[in-house]
Amino acid sequence: MAFLPWALGLPLERPAQLLAIAFIGWLVLWSVFKRPAWFHWLLLPAFLALPVNLYLYTYYGQGISTHHLGILFETSPAEALDFLGAKVWLLLGVIVAMLAWWGGSWAAAVKTRALDWNDPSRFVTLAVLIGALGAGWWAHHEVDAGKPTPLPEWARVPLDADAFAASWPFGLAARGYDFYMERRYLAELAQRSAHFNFGARLAAPMQDGEKGGEIREQTIVVVLGESSRYDRWSLNGYARKTNPLLEQEPNIVTMRDLITAVSATRLSVPVIVSRKPATQSLKAGFAEKSFLTAFREAGYKTWWLSNQISFGKFDTPVSVLAREANVVEFLNPGGFSDRSNLDDVLLAPLARALRDPAPYKLVVLHSMGSHWNYAHRYPKQFDQWKPSLTGVAKPVYTDLDIKPQLNNSYDNAILYTDWFLAQVLKQLKTLTQPSALAYVADHGQTLYDGSCRVAFHGHNSQYEFHVPALFWYSDSYADLYPDKVAQLKAHRKARLSTENMFHTMVDLGAIRYPDERLDWSIASPALRRHPRYVDSYGWTNYDTATPTGDCREMLAKGKVLTLPH
Repeated sequence: MAFLPWALGLPLERPAQLLAIAFIGWLVLWSVFKRPAWFHWLLLPAFLALPVNLYLYTYYGQGISTHHLGILFETSPAEALDFLGAKVWLLLGVIVAMLAWWGGSWAAAVKTRALDWNDPSRFVTLAVLIGALGAGWWAHHEVDAGKPTPLPEWARVPLDADAFAASWPFGLAARGYDFYMERRYLAELAQRSAHFNFGARLAAPMQDGEKGGEIREQTIVVVLGESSRYDRWSLNGYARKTNPLLEQEPNIVTMRDLITAVSATRLSVPVIVSRKPATQSLKAGFAEKSFLTAFREAGYKTWWLSNQISFGKFDTPVSVLAREANVVEFLNPGGFSDRSNLDDVLLAPLARALRDPAPYKLVVLHSMGSHWNYAHRYPKQFDQWKPSLTGVAKPVYTDLDIKPQLNNSYDNAILYTDWFLAQVLKQLKTLTQPSALAYVADHGQTLYDGSCRVAFHGHNSQYEFHVPALFWYSDSYADLYPDKVAQLKAHRKARLSTENMFHTMVDLGAIRYPDERLDWSIASPALRRHPRYVDSYGWTNYDTATPTGDCREMLAKGKVLTLPH
């Protein structure tokens, strides 16, 4: 199983270490338990995980990870059945076959005594293994006044954690441990805000000084984009028609000058969905909850539907917030790999959410958007601008030679985002109840602009801070909240940031709470301009900084804002 990638034409790292781990692992089990029948029970998880591992490698090019364990443990049986469809019977058949295989091999191991390790070499082997484990422990722990004392080169065990995690079946234990640690870390982050509440309530429009009657039902959808930059949307003036469908929508209001503070998903999304200040975005956790909780307190049923991953050092801060929702679904077993699901995987769960009988609904869609590899974010029919990265084996975004293909594929990915958003709006238009949608990207991308020799994100570039954002409203929503719609239009050129999104979303949902800040809401006449800081060589005031060079790095005029981490 550890060498399955070779059979599928995939790269395999450290094959020699994988062989060594397999040999040593089985030797440990045999020497400790003496009889294979006595440790056969420990192999049951490996038998059950084997078909899952085969499936993931075949369709997604990767084996079981911490993220997949999260999906297995957190997906309800009903969601699993809906996701698998007719394949569920095949899966059940394979599981039965695995159990039969495990039972048959266990029965054979019980009957035979030929494999009992009764030789004195067993104790010698145990002593050697215990000595090696002790040496490894000593090499990785601090001794003598907190200073590490490494073993000499000749005495070090040639093993690393990644190789062990890739082995089979022993790597399952490592992934299980990682899953446990992620869960514990997630619980620690969630504990910081466990007792927090907004005291939110649903306010009738007439209480806000607007026309209309009592709110009986309402739907709000928030789409979190990924790696999308403002100037590649034809809605915002780009020459290529990357938004042919959205350009036909009459009820869309685009924000011309909205920025994100930091160009990393796990840091930017918490600022979008909560009141976490931009200048605290580099710190883990936050003492408050997100707008999901505010909506729930006000009587909304909430969904978090994600085409991204739930666990891992880059994703856990976002998944903490996602778990505030009534319904949470992570729908992409492929994660960020090339063979991940497209964003249309979110459309069916969205349709189910919109059919839910709850009168007030908030649905958050976390899309994969334009995440690298751009060519794997859209189907073939959207490969409009060529040459693209489609068919290019293992492209590297740091390779300047692929600049034309990279840019064309990026525009194709935006074209697919246009289609995806149009499908979301198509579903919302079937509702008779007032409904509204907000889209905002977490960060943008640098794309070898002009003579700029860098791409991707994390380069302090204006292209990464200036993100697309838009609002859509149904006609019935405009009838109910004419003032909110008017304010969105009036503020389309205002200097905004993702810090405005929390306050705007609860305002659009007609939610009020004691310490609300309507001066941060784009839908409010009380909106006021606030300083906009970005993480560019320290906290730099975006509006006084100078975009420099073709990379348009945001360089501060004078000193940057220094804050403790």
